[in-house]
Amino acid sequence: MKRIWAKYRNSALSRFLKKYQKYAPIIFFIGGFIFDTLTLGRIDQLYDLIVLCLYMSLLSISLYFYNVADDGKWKNTWLEKYEAYFPLVIQFFFGGLSGAYVIYFSRSVSLSKTVCFFIILLTLLIANEFLKKSISNKYFQFSVYFFISFTFFAFMIPVLAKEMNTNIFLFSGVVSLACTLILIIFIHSVSPSTRAEIHLGKMIGLILSIYLCINSFYFFKLIPPVPLALEAGIVAHDVVVENNTYIVTYEADSQDIFWRDHNLKFNYTPTEKVYIFSSIFAPTALEQSIIHRWKWYNKAQEKWEIADDIEFEITGGRNNGYRGYTYKSNIKEGEWEVEVLTKDELILGVIEFEIIVNPSINVEKFAQKIF
Repeated sequence: MKRIWAKYRNSALSRFLKKYQKYAPIIFFIGGFIFDTLTLGRIDQLYDLIVLCLYMSLLSISLYFYNVADDGKWKNTWLEKYEAYFPLVIQFFFGGLSGAYVIYFSRSVSLSKTVCFFIILLTLLIANEFLKKSISNKYFQFSVYFFISFTFFAFMIPVLAKEMNTNIFLFSGVVSLACTLILIIFIHSVSPSTRAEIHLGKMIGLILSIYLCINSFYFFKLIPPVPLALEAGIVAHDVVVENNTYIVTYEADSQDIFWRDHNLKFNYTPTEKVYIFSSIFAPTALEQSIIHRWKWYNKAQEKWEIADDIEFEITGGRNNGYRGYTYKSNIKEGEWEVEVLTKDELILGVIEFEIIVNPSINVEKFAQKIF
């Protein structure tokens, strides 16, 4: 071990880390993010489950190692030589887990439901530029850990239970809260330096405040119903099912609008139907009711009116998402949106379009997509 350590101190990696020491935290954080982007696929795959569980377990262990290091816990042990790297290891797992969540969230066609998470993630990225001031602050450290833990269980428990509803989300939060408080209380009890730096009551109060805040976000529908995600949402002129294949005909948008398939202006012939096609990712064997809520904007009253709620069932497991569609006839001219909801009315995404009556539609502008 001594020869290996001596060899490492003289290596190019060691010199690189010393030279760019102040940038090491953000490098390790982004490194974990990039690693997940290249390796993770879907939350219900065995590899993904093992990686996430391993990350969460090693993050918890790393926090213990780091917080008791100031008490001389690792003095005269082989871990003493690596104490300086504990913050970087924590940073890597923070980045790795955050990266995994972003990958799963980004499956949705609508960024509206993930914006809160991305704001939090951006805050983490900025804060982690100042590793010594952030990770060494135990209030910050355990707060980030709780957020990471909450999101971990919010993904993991529905996958294992093969069910997703409000009760499952609340149970996930309680499990995360219990695990985080147990870790904090344990470290506080065995580490004099931790007891000197934090007030246990204040720390628990902070964690409970974050817990209540996340639950408030959920009930105000600011957090998506993970692990479900809207992968595609299109307003179409026709949807045909042939040999378990969905052929969707729609008006294509400009090639510059890469994040959306359909044109927001729907040229409508009064005799035709207007279709909404959606493809929803759901973990294997997870069953869920989905609602297409059709809404029309009443300009006279300046408010959205619910025109129809059409419900259908999905069962997860298909790699490219569970497909389904609804349609309406004799539709009014004007602004429309279709909310894709769970049975608990949590928003997976919103499909927006404007109906323009145009009896002479140019079918040459139509495109087809196969799902």
